[in-house]
Amino acid sequence: MTANDFLRELGWRGVLHGLGATDTLPLDAALKARTIKGYCGFDPTADSLHVGSLLPLMGLVHLQRSGNHPVALIGGGTGLIGDPSGKRTERLLADRDVIEENAAKIQRQIEPFLANGDYTVTNNIEWLGELNLIEFLRDTGKHFSVNVMLQRESVSARMESGISFTEFSYMLLQAYDYLELHDRYGVNLQIGGSDQWGNIAAGVDLIRRVTGYTVHGQTFKLITTASGIKFGKTEAGAVWLDPEKTSPYQFYQFWINVDDRDASQYLRYFTLLDKDEILALEASKETSPEKRAAQRKLAFEVTKLVHGADSAAVVRDISELLFEKGDARGLSPAALKVLEREIPFFEMPMWDDWKVFVTDALVATGLVPSKGAARRLIDQGGVYINNAKRVGPDPDDPLEGQRYLLRKGSRDYALVRVMER
Repeated sequence: MTANDFLRELGWRGVLHGLGATDTLPLDAALKARTIKGYCGFDPTADSLHVGSLLPLMGLVHLQRSGNHPVALIGGGTGLIGDPSGKRTERLLADRDVIEENAAKIQRQIEPFLANGDYTVTNNIEWLGELNLIEFLRDTGKHFSVNVMLQRESVSARMESGISFTEFSYMLLQAYDYLELHDRYGVNLQIGGSDQWGNIAAGVDLIRRVTGYTVHGQTFKLITTASGIKFGKTEAGAVWLDPEKTSPYQFYQFWINVDDRDASQYLRYFTLLDKDEILALEASKETSPEKRAAQRKLAFEVTKLVHGADSAAVVRDISELLFEKGDARGLSPAALKVLEREIPFFEMPMWDDWKVFVTDALVATGLVPSKGAARRLIDQGGVYINNAKRVGPDPDDPLEGQRYLLRKGSRDYALVRVMER
């Protein structure tokens, strides 16, 4: 890919919302003329990014892959203020030490996405923390019209419920970020969600007024699912990139369970697969919908991007075992350790009587409510050990680490590890 392939790539992937922030030198012309340094900001008011952050992250990845230079800006300064965009009420202000800790965690999440080339990660607390209020109001505030600011969606949407001067000032700070990045690093493009358009346009205008230079902005679509649910929300809440908040297995399940109507779009948005492979996966939905090949590939590729290839392979194997009744003996030791955290798990001694052991294991893991119910289930042939129906009186060879995978019916699993008596 070359520098001017950036927009073409994002164009066929369908992520673009609008075209650039200036008319004097459109972004596509600028990309043809010179290498672009483009930035995107990330809010550290939470201690992890979530899947809603993936689209702008992928924007930086595509910018890098097309020969341009990505800049990730951590909002350690603006995070102390709070962006009113998309918010109906005032944010609770976070303590500075919390924001600093969150910023460090988010930086560690961002860097692997950009590790295959040159990139810059910086934090706006470096310059916003040093601002002098009087100088800022004189040198920067004078370039902003309150009338124009009131028309921006992030402000106008809050006029009825109310907006504090603190959040009202956010637009000035983000515009100042763009100016500072332009001066420090030569940044000439800002990317972000379409809800950021007002803030991006303010930065473009500020740089033009202060320096005379033309810079650019490009927004991406805000994603909603085909069923109208906000993207990235589940019954359990947000889907996080932090494996301690959303495990790689749960992360994989989020993607493999997406609606058929969303799978094609998400393959374009959130993977680096080429156009031909994505079109082939789309075609498979028509010819072999029961195989869910698009969702399988989507889940693996996005999990690989976020958590690494090894982790993606482990959770894929676990998913195939649990939902397709695969061969439990094929699970690696690493997969079995992950499985202990994802399904009911219990450690117990082995009894001389195999049926007594299985009965106690079914109750201990919560698969059945009582020993009587366990015995009836065993007698009826409704218990599977290591995904094989138990018919004999003796145990099969255990899985690695003296483990047995119990299954009741079609989808209810538990794992038992035998301890020495």
